[in-house]
Amino acid sequence: MESQLKELRVGEPRLEESEANGFPHGGAGDPYGEDAGSVNQRITPWMRVVASGAELLRDPRFNKGLAFTEEERDHHYLRGLLPPVILSEELQVERILRNVRKCQDPLDKYVTLMELQERNERLFYKVLIEHVTELLPIVYTPTVGEACQKYGIIFRRPHGLYISAKERGKVLDVLRNWPETGIQVIVVTDGERILGLGDLGLQGMGIPVGKLALYTALGGIRPSACLPITIDVGTNNEELLNEPMYIGLRQRRITGQEYDDLIDEFMTAVKQAYGEKVLVQFEDFANHNAFRLLAKYVSTHLTFNDDIQVRS
Repeated sequence: MESQLKELRVGEPRLEESEANGFPHGGAGDPYGEDAGSVNQRITPWMRVVASGAELLRDPRFNKGLAFTEEERDHHYLRGLLPPVILSEELQVERILRNVRKCQDPLDKYVTLMELQERNERLFYKVLIEHVTELLPIVYTPTVGEACQKYGIIFRRPHGLYISAKERGKVLDVLRNWPETGIQVIVVTDGERILGLGDLGLQGMGIPVGKLALYTALGGIRPSACLPITIDVGTNNEELLNEPMYIGLRQRRITGQEYDDLIDEFMTAVKQAYGEKVLVQFEDFANHNAFRLLAKYVSTHLTFNDDIQVRS
């Protein structure tokens, strides 16, 4: 983590970590190699800096909470911004588990864990990895199903990327808004067949978020390399369309050529943004779209759909 802030004007090209280390994109020292998108895709109209002080505590990727040492608190200007005690990650894990276990409702346990992920990513994955048998049913099935049904009510801050039908013609620009550039795995849904619950529209986002948490906890993939995406094309769920707390498009699903064009723009854009080898997993698409989309893109993209594919 940088201890000094960099002064950058809005509109300056974004300097990626591999460039800062002296490696051009796609070079031998580039951690993403040929999987990375083009250099031009990495120029954005804004700059995100890992700051010190209060800003550091608001960044879940680098925040360690009370585990910051005395030296780190001095180095990163955290004096006075934290209580004086230093708690090891092991003690913080125990505290989180107490908070989770005292919840009687599984959905409350889910919300507690998601709030942890929002403020301290490192601790979230430590808790999940060390207690995966206990917590997997909370982070993913079956509890994630109820979380999707009540997504608008429990929504705190956005997880992942939301691409709606309103963004047709601008999908690549939407992908550029995502702050990470070294994406290796995308899990995407359109929310039409969430588990056994049917059409949940945008509220299906809980599935890509939960599945990618398992990709990290069980598969060791860096969280920054994972991108959950919901393509919001509307919903035919009347209850959601009439629900004031629903946060997706309030329209019936687009179909036919309009739907296909949006998906095609998305699949083209992910390769432009993240390279030829980015993995795209289709998740919880209705069968009438799932089979034909897999057939269409399996020869042009690194993609699969574990809902309809079986091992041979």
